[in-house]
Amino acid sequence: QVQLVESGGGLVQAGGSLRLSCSADRRTFNLQVMGWFRQHPGKAREFVARIDKSDGKTYYADSVKGRFAISSDHAENTIYLQMNSLKPEDTAVYSCAGDPRAAPTGLWRYWGRGTQVSVSS
Repeated sequence: QVQLVESGGGLVQAGGSLRLSCSADRRTFNLQVMGWFRQHPGKAREFVARIDKSDGKTYYADSVKGRFAISSDHAENTIYLQMNSLKPEDTAVYSCAGDPRAAPTGLWRYWGRGTQVSVSS
């Protein structure tokens, strides 16, 4: 079982920045993709960003393109989500996820517990 632990959430004013981190234990050798999802209160979880281990290619939800950036440090088994120009609608619980499939569909296999991001107007 792969364990993922998020950190870096908090409260920030609109227009501000936060950087989330997701640390994985060393059993990540079989994870082909890692990424971030978020869940707004009372709503379904939604995809935010993804990074592929094989080539470093990244993918973003339209709502965060140009503002968020996902990156990885394979040596540290860590991925990051740099969030800039934050908006109140970015307020959500952000969860890290990983999957051994190269192109996962449906629910990803491994999940962190999530970290709260709150953006005040």
